[in-house]
Amino acid sequence: MAEPAHYTQVAIIGSGLSGLGTAIALRKAGIDDVLLLEKESALGGTWRDNTYPGCACDVPAQLYSFAFAPKDWSRAYAGQEEIRAYVEQTASRFGVSERVWTGAEVEKARWNDAAQRWELSTSAGLVHAQVLVSATGPWNEPVIPDLPGAERFAGRMFHSARWQHEHDLTGRRVAVIGTGASAVQFVPQIQPRVAQLHVFQRTAHWVLPKPDRVISALETRLLRRFPPLRRALRAALYYAFELVGVGTRHVSAMRHVERLGRLHLRRAVRDEELRRALTPSFTLGCKRMLLSNDWYPALGAANVELLSTAVKEIREHSIVGADGSEREVDTIIFGTGFRMTDLPIAARTFGREGRSLAEVWRGSPRAYLGTTVAGFPNFFMMLGPNCGNGHGSAITLIEAQARYVVDAVREMSKRGLGSVEVRAEVQETFNERVQQALRSTVWNAGGCSSYYMDANGHNAAIFPWSTIEYRRRTARFEEREYRVRGQAVAR
Repeated sequence: MAEPAHYTQVAIIGSGLSGLGTAIALRKAGIDDVLLLEKESALGGTWRDNTYPGCACDVPAQLYSFAFAPKDWSRAYAGQEEIRAYVEQTASRFGVSERVWTGAEVEKARWNDAAQRWELSTSAGLVHAQVLVSATGPWNEPVIPDLPGAERFAGRMFHSARWQHEHDLTGRRVAVIGTGASAVQFVPQIQPRVAQLHVFQRTAHWVLPKPDRVISALETRLLRRFPPLRRALRAALYYAFELVGVGTRHVSAMRHVERLGRLHLRRAVRDEELRRALTPSFTLGCKRMLLSNDWYPALGAANVELLSTAVKEIREHSIVGADGSEREVDTIIFGTGFRMTDLPIAARTFGREGRSLAEVWRGSPRAYLGTTVAGFPNFFMMLGPNCGNGHGSAITLIEAQARYVVDAVREMSKRGLGSVEVRAEVQETFNERVQQALRSTVWNAGGCSSYYMDANGHNAAIFPWSTIEYRRRTARFEEREYRVRGQAVAR
């Protein structure tokens, strides 16, 4: 006999910062019938999964915390363990930990138009919800390139987001594929321990100095004793990063900032050949801007070799570059990022017409304000298409979207609405304006190929204006932009 379905007003997929932030916002607004569905055995999202050596945030810690839950951080840029602890403590403090169903992977989410509700098949049973929030995030599913011969490799092979800590790297011959944000953090940590490190780089990235430091006890006391001072510091950092955002919308402006990157490279790398290999060929900001003080010194170490080539194949005991270079290794680590625009949840979420998000998008994710999608009633996405930015904190976006979700759910309750669905013409107009505005930005015109671009060559990740504008646009749920239907069907 099938288990009875569980009914909830709001179901949230994922218990990372975006899922928890939404749940807390709902609870603070008096909406308590909330359930978070988490496929893993613990909450925490990307800060639970990424435990590689050196894992840390590249946004100042004062910005990487909820405005309603400030924290006394130990460093200017917090590390993974401290952030994960903050996530867990915040979930517990605001009473959402007990609302997380762990081990509940959503296998299929289907909109029942007659009943005006979502029906979710999960590994923990069937869930019915009036409102569905997808908070799976873009840093959820690692990308591992399909390289010929990988199945024959006799050594150990893993992605940085699935770090195998039991595998001791001491004295190993290690190959690292990818030189993005994760590699910039873990390579300097493992370099002193390995016998030989071969770093395969397809594209050199811009790396800027990281202004990280320990927060003194005096600073902590002052921030704790004078809350306005903490708020002022947060505001100052926020607007400073918004100035960087202004530059990303003007390619010529970013070329001036490149001088800092070139100076950083010149000071850290004396070898001219290595410096040439590490000099980017695109405008700063076109790809994610990286921060590190030890990446360049690590690459200059005697036991490190930088190979400016893609990987062609993997053999039983070696790795072969596209330029024909072959290196014997016993460990391969992928620092190759995540499925940013090809979200796995899209193939499992079916809307009003019975088509999945993946079928509707056809390789180019589209939404309204990165949050709602035409054809998918009562469905909200956290950190969805074209709401991101390449310079600031995701927390800013999460808080803005959470407020928008709360406003929508409250409006539905107040007016007894069964469903709300963004109008197709509203979504289309918004996306036309987004793509038009993106054309002159560094992300589109900076001369690089980045994960901001989807399979069809459209920028599906970036909101081309300021987060100030994004917060303004999401400050209120505007019913006129939505198709609304009457009373919810009694369950």
